[in-house]
Amino acid sequence: MTTIFRSLATYVAILVGLAGVGVILYTWNLPPFHGTVEMTDDAYVRGQVTLISPQLAGYLVEVPVQDYQKVKQGDVIARIDDRIYRQKLEQAKASLETAKASLANSDQSEKSADAKIVSARAQLEGAKAAFEAARTADERTRLLLAKKIATQSDAEKTQAGFNQALATVHQAEAALLVAEQDLNTTVVSRRSLEASVESARAAVKLAEIDLQNTQVVAPQDGTLGEVTGRLGQYVTAGTQLGSIVPSRIWVVANFKETQLAGMAAGQIVTFTVDALGDHDFVGRIERFAPATGSEFSVIKADNATGNFTKVAQRIPVRIAIEPQQPVTERLVPGMSVVAHIDLAQDGPALAAVDHTDAVSKQQ
Repeated sequence: MTTIFRSLATYVAILVGLAGVGVILYTWNLPPFHGTVEMTDDAYVRGQVTLISPQLAGYLVEVPVQDYQKVKQGDVIARIDDRIYRQKLEQAKASLETAKASLANSDQSEKSADAKIVSARAQLEGAKAAFEAARTADERTRLLLAKKIATQSDAEKTQAGFNQALATVHQAEAALLVAEQDLNTTVVSRRSLEASVESARAAVKLAEIDLQNTQVVAPQDGTLGEVTGRLGQYVTAGTQLGSIVPSRIWVVANFKETQLAGMAAGQIVTFTVDALGDHDFVGRIERFAPATGSEFSVIKADNATGNFTKVAQRIPVRIAIEPQQPVTERLVPGMSVVAHIDLAQDGPALAAVDHTDAVSKQQ
């Protein structure tokens, strides 16, 4: 009788052990209970965390925000002492006015050069007229001298007048050439002055940008992380003052390569977040990573020693979170996620639903 009870106890223990193994295999979706649902707990909520840094150096005179505060685009995060940058702006404006004055002076010089050219041309015309009169008088005197009517003294006087008129013409031509060269010099100088004005105007713009950059503002709507900037702190370009997390988030689930067969963009994903208990969320596969996670690591997993052990690689899958779900406002980047995908769902039907949603959004 005792032997019978012992045999029954043994059979019961074996059955309990088999049942336990079966429960474990079923729970972990392992053969022979492997179904169409793929699961991974190597998944996390992701978001675009932007570091906030100044572009200038100076002392912080105001930090009007606090840790974990919601901000709008353009809200002031910190303010740098702007006295030096205001003076630089005034200095740049003064340099611009000086350049404009020099350019205006160049305009006046160009007008004066034009007037000198007109005067030189008039003097040349007068010199040419006097030269023609002197040449005619000299020719007449020579004819009269040949006929013994004029004296040698008269001929020498007209010859001297002719030579003097010719010299006056050459002098007037040289004066006209000098006036034209003065105009060319003024024009070339004007181009340089115009460039100086543009350079001074650009310097004013840069000074205005520097003055605006003394206010470090939020680049977009979101929630601040820890604000590390402190009143009176000396900061330089690139000093981290804090970070901002926008409201747009998604999930990145790292599935094993053996789980990817049957997965496609648009498929529905259900997931839970460790921090929010058993609350179920719904998302859709957006896209797949172009390489495995190990390919993006600093130290590659390649083994060239011959001691090769094959390990299933993981490929990141980006999952978009469906909008207008309860409790989604509590999701923040970094939270741990457990994701499930039913590979038996109808892919073409999902594509049709996605197309219908897209059309409705456009309308």
